Amino acid sequence: MKLYTMPASCALAPHIVAHELGLDLELCRVDHTRHVTEEGDDFLSLNPHGYVPVLVLDDGSLLREGPAILQYLADLKPQHRLAPPNGSLARYRLQEMLGFLNSEIHKGFVPLLYARLAGRYIETARPKLEARYAWIDRLLADRAFLMGADFTVADAYLYALTGWGQASWLTSYYRADIHFDALHHLAAWYGRVRTRDSVRRALREEGLEAAAGPAPQNG
Repeated sequence: MKLYTMPASCALAPHIVAHELGLDLELCRVDHTRHVTEEGDDFLSLNPHGYVPVLVLDDGSLLREGPAILQYLADLKPQHRLAPPNGSLARYRLQEMLGFLNSEIHKGFVPLLYARLAGRYIETARPKLEARYAWIDRLLADRAFLMGADFTVADAYLYALTGWGQASWLTSYYRADIHFDALHHLAAWYGRVRTRDSVRRALREEGLEAAAGPAPQNG
């Protein structure tokens, strides 16, 4: 399989999951300004929308949306418990969380990442995103990971997104004017995730070695 990615993008999530599962996954970087892969191919021929991740399966078929890719990878090795069994209520809970992360957190970052274009909309977008993260912080008050005691694909997804806002936590190609220093449960969760071997390896492979250092400390 081949994963098309950009350093520190949301494609970091399936990259982490692949290492959690011990999958043989080839990485191919994409130049987001020219939509050309490092192999010189036209990325728009793979994804007309122009964004990563894109996963090429062994039979040549494609998956283009992060939540679908994450679940597909998890189902390749269900014994690792990165996603509950299909058809179970727990699986629907995971899909509920992935939907929330995709629509409320991922898309919530967009106006902050493109603040100049967003203009005064930032005044609405930032408080909304802060409120969503405050809810996550409360959720993490009595659990180690988003879905409970076990690390899942949802944690990989949230980790990839959260670094966009907390520049001191993740040296990222992306910058959003939002910080999470007061969210102590979130900080503790972020530290737990960042120490995982799969995360540290993915960060190194994406050229984000500084982000693989010591976990953030709560004040």
